[in-house]
Amino acid sequence: MNELLQKLEAIHIRFVEVGKLIVDPEIIADMKRYVKLNKEYKDLEEIDEMYKKYKNIIENLENSKALLQEEDDPEMREMAKMEIDELESVRPEMEEQIKMMLIPKDPEDEKSAIMELRAGTGGDEACIFVEDCFRMYTMFFKERGWSYEIINSNEGTVKGYKEISLNIDAPAAYGVLKFESGVHRVQRVPETESQGRVHTSAITVAVLPEAEEVDFELNMADVRKDTYRASGAGGQHVNKTESAVRLTHIPTGVVAECQDGRSQHKNMEKALSMLRSRLYQIELDKIQSERAEHRKSLVSTGDRSAKIRTYNYPQGRITDHRINKTIYKLDAFMNGDIQEMIDALKMAENAEKLKGEEA
Repeated sequence: MNELLQKLEAIHIRFVEVGKLIVDPEIIADMKRYVKLNKEYKDLEEIDEMYKKYKNIIENLENSKALLQEEDDPEMREMAKMEIDELESVRPEMEEQIKMMLIPKDPEDEKSAIMELRAGTGGDEACIFVEDCFRMYTMFFKERGWSYEIINSNEGTVKGYKEISLNIDAPAAYGVLKFESGVHRVQRVPETESQGRVHTSAITVAVLPEAEEVDFELNMADVRKDTYRASGAGGQHVNKTESAVRLTHIPTGVVAECQDGRSQHKNMEKALSMLRSRLYQIELDKIQSERAEHRKSLVSTGDRSAKIRTYNYPQGRITDHRINKTIYKLDAFMNGDIQEMIDALKMAENAEKLKGEEA
């Protein structure tokens, strides 16, 4: 049996086993385990289908080769040769497809996401670029039919935002957006510059998988809640009531704030979701840094303080430094046309993982 078929055979055994487990009343009663196994079953289903097709090709190939050796009849031999040629022509493509399917999936990829954009070096110009990128991402979400909600925002002194956080409620949003984490650098003549000189500013983008209660159990005894009056846009109502919520996780010092909702209850829910996601991310970072010791990943486990992309306005180009890809469509890119870059990063990650598997 070839190596690929052996791997698929092992997955098929697990698929059958999980199929039995998810109808077991004891498993159904344990919601956390049931949800996890149900997801595993769905993930394995597609590979199991491919296993059946591939196994069929291999068996037919073996039968045709055996027939060719044993058969003297010219017509039967010709039929066997034709069958072998046909199967051998579809086999390599199917094997490549299977290898891609067998690349270990990041379980976080299927989750919704929390995105945080913050102004870095560059003062007012960095705040303006935060707003430009916020607009770019929300136009991309609209194109994909994703819904999002602002959790927290802090406006700049002149224009734009010092920081803005949003929740993207869409399946697999994290898997699509995770490569956006890092420092985004902009080179352009600022609106505030009278001399027409090109300035360089930077913002940081952080994308976190939204953690559910089944992912991360947060002990509320470790959380301090403070309420305060919201600032910024929102009219009279916002400033009259203490609707803004700040949560502090005492053991780690991690803070989450929400002031964009009208009610304290809503803000509390959003701040709690963000706090849980930030603490979950800390756990994931530990796991990923351990993995990175075995396999240095260029794309997905890079340092969040690393400069990942440059937006050069005078030359109308965007360059992603991790994969050395440049796109000369800056206007379209800033209007949400970012899929080409995301696809290129995904391909680079898959190629890297494939090398790691084959090594």
